[in-house]
Amino acid sequence: MAEIVNLRIARKRAARSKAEGNAAERRLAHGVSKSERVHAAADRDKARHTLDQHRIEPGDC
Repeated sequence: MAEIVNLRIARKRAARSKAEGNAAERRLAHGVSKSERVHAAADRDKARHTLDQHRIEPGDC
């Protein structure tokens, strides 16, 4: 026999879980100094740029 699930409670649990994930991301973002955020963003941009330089487009062979 299947377990009966209250959809209202299931939705609330899912919303709480999602909110906790968002809160954890925000704690990480706001827990660092501005210079560290800028440095991390620059590192991400440089990595993305380097990856794009090494990408082989169709027809480049």
